[in-house]
Formats: sequence, C-alpha cells, structure tokens
Amino acid sequence: MSKRILVIEDSDINRRLMRDILLYHGFEVLEAVDGKEGIETARRERPDLILLDMQMPVMNGFDVLKEMRSDSALHEIKIIVVTSYAMTGDRERIIEAGADDYIAKPIDTRELPERVRRLL
Repeated sequence: MSKRILVIEDSDINRRLMRDILLYHGFEVLEAVDGKEGIETARRERPDLILLDMQMPVMNGFDVLKEMRSDSALHEIKIIVVTSYAMTGDRERIIEAGADDYIAKPIDTRELPERVRRLL
C-alpha cells in the first residue's frame, strides 16, 4: 500500500509540482489549499506525512503546526515544511514550532521524494 501524503499549499503551481513529483514516486497525494482545510483533511484522512507551506490565507503554517502538535489525533504525523522562508534562523524557528523537516523553495525535484522517504 502506498504512503499517503497531504500537500497543504495555496499556490496551484507549487501544489501541482509537489503532487506530480510524489505521484511519479508512487505516493498517494491528498491536497488542501489553506491551513484550515489542511487540518480538516488531516483529521478525516490521516495521512502518513504532510508537506506544509508557511505563507497561506485563512491559517498560516505556524498556526497549523501549533494546532496539529496539540491535537492528540494528529500530533504524531510527520510534517515537512516547504517554504520560501530561507533567511538565517528561519529553519530553526520552523523546527522549534513543530516541523520534522524543512525544505526551502524553489523545490528541488530530486530532493523532495528523498526527504519524504527519509521521514517515512
């Protein structure tokens, strides 16, 4: 059975890129366009891993991390933040907020599936 990955990303282009990469590598892909929808989808579908953007409407990535890490049904799901936050200290701040890993945009098409496999 293939692992299920939830992509929470408001950009259609980035969401489509991650979906296509993951499908090519044999993963099942679920999608959400903002943090609120992402949390609802995670509760309903229980993905094996989440790829999370930080800058989104409705609910940003920091709020998603906080809510998921405090929810007993979701707190163990692995989360990789995929973001344009790439300034000094951003990675550390994101990991402290509850992410398991961090990938800076633009997305490296070879790196993404390897990082996903590593956490699964």
